[in-house]
Amino acid sequence: MIDEPATLTPAPASAAPRSRPMPAPTHALIDRALVALGGAAACFVALVLVVIAVSVLELALPSIRTLGIGFLGSRQWDPSRGELGALPFLYGTMVTSIVALLLAVPVAIGVALFLTDLGPAALRRPVSALVELLAAVPGVVYGLWAAIVLVPLLRTTVEPALENHLGFLPFFRGAKVGVGLLCASLVLAIMILPTIASVSREVLRAVPTDLREGGLALGATRWDVVRRIVLPHARSGILGAVLLCFGRAVGETMAVAMVVGSRPDITGSLLSPGYTMASVIANEFSEATSTLHVAALAEIGLLLFAVTLAFNVAARVLVARIRGRETALARTVHAPDRAEGAA
Repeated sequence: MIDEPATLTPAPASAAPRSRPMPAPTHALIDRALVALGGAAACFVALVLVVIAVSVLELALPSIRTLGIGFLGSRQWDPSRGELGALPFLYGTMVTSIVALLLAVPVAIGVALFLTDLGPAALRRPVSALVELLAAVPGVVYGLWAAIVLVPLLRTTVEPALENHLGFLPFFRGAKVGVGLLCASLVLAIMILPTIASVSREVLRAVPTDLREGGLALGATRWDVVRRIVLPHARSGILGAVLLCFGRAVGETMAVAMVVGSRPDITGSLLSPGYTMASVIANEFSEATSTLHVAALAEIGLLLFAVTLAFNVAARVLVARIRGRETALARTVHAPDRAEGAA
C-alpha cells in the first residue's frame, strides 16, 4: 500500500516580518554628540558675553557721544552740573587692587608652601580647612567687619603709627579717618588671600616628587629645594593665580564700597578716601535721574569690563609665554639623554 504524500500547508501570504532590534549607539556617535553639546555650551557662553557687552554699550552711547574721549581723562565728577569724568574711579580701582596684591601675595605663597613643603603634617589639614573657610565668607560680611572693627583700628592705632614712622613718604600722609584706600586695600587683600593660597597649593602639589627627592639626595636643604626647584617649576601657575585674583579685586563691589570713603578724588596718600569703578556704580546707579548720569555710569561699567577683559587676555599670553620657555628649557635639558638613548 502506497502512502499518500502529506499535504503541505502553504504559508500565509501576509506574514509580518520579524522586528529587528535597533543597533546600540556606537562610541563614535556618543563622542560626536558630546562634542556638539560642548560646542553649543561654548557658543552660548560667548553669546551671553556679547549680549552683555552690546547692552552696556547701547546704554552708554549718550555718554560716549556727549563726553567723548575726555571722559576717561577728566577728574571732575559732579552729575548735577554735568561734569563727569572716570579718572578718579580708574585710579582708585588700580591703587586698591595693586596694594591688595602686594599685601596678599607674599602671605598666600607662604601659606601654600606651609601646606605643601614646610609645615608639619599634623597641621596641614586644619590650616587648609581654615583657608577654605576663609574663602567661603561672603564679601558683604568682610565689608561689615571692616566697617565695625577695621576702620576704628586704623583710625586710632595703625594710621597714626604709619604717619609717625613712615610720614616722610607721601603715601602715609593726610587725615586719619579710617576709611580710605588703605582700608579698602586691606579688605581686598584678606578676600583674595585664600584664593591665591588654594590655587598655589594645588600648583605646588603638581610639582613632581622626583624633583624634590633628587634635590634632597644631592644634599640640599628643604628651603633650598623650595627656593631653587619647587618655586621656579610652579612659577607660571602661581602667576596665573595672582592674575586671577587681580581680576576679582578689580571687580569687587560691596566690601570696597563700605570702607573706601566714596570721594572721587586723586591723591597720593593711601589714608585719604577714594572711589572705585565698581563701587560708584553700586552707590549711584539707583539714584541717577538724568540720562547722561546713567549713561556715564554705564560707560564706567563698560570701561571696567574692558579693563578686566584686557587684563585677562594679557595674563593668558604672559602665562603661555612662561610655559613655552619652560617647555623649551626642559627639551634642551633632556635632549642629550634622548640622543644617548637613541644611540
